[in-house]
Amino acid sequence: MGMPSGMELMLIFGIVVLLFGAKKIPDLAKGIGKGIKDFKKEMKDEEPTTVAADEAKKVEKTETTESAEAPSETTKQA
Repeated sequence: MGMPSGMELMLIFGIVVLLFGAKKIPDLAKGIGKGIKDFKKEMKDEEPTTVAADEAKKVEKTETTESAEAPSETTKQA
């Protein structure tokens, strides 16, 4: 089973027009386009969350380093 030829595509398109009507086809196309657009947007939004998680880890490491240095200063004063 390969790709449908030109005549088969015309037959499929004709059946779609009969089932949905000529006025509904643009609405269906808009819905499909919006779905693809939303999907791509969500995929792009997924990347910054991993970057934010990496930044949070860096902040934790910095806080841990600072808190490790703090006791040495207090022992010098004591």
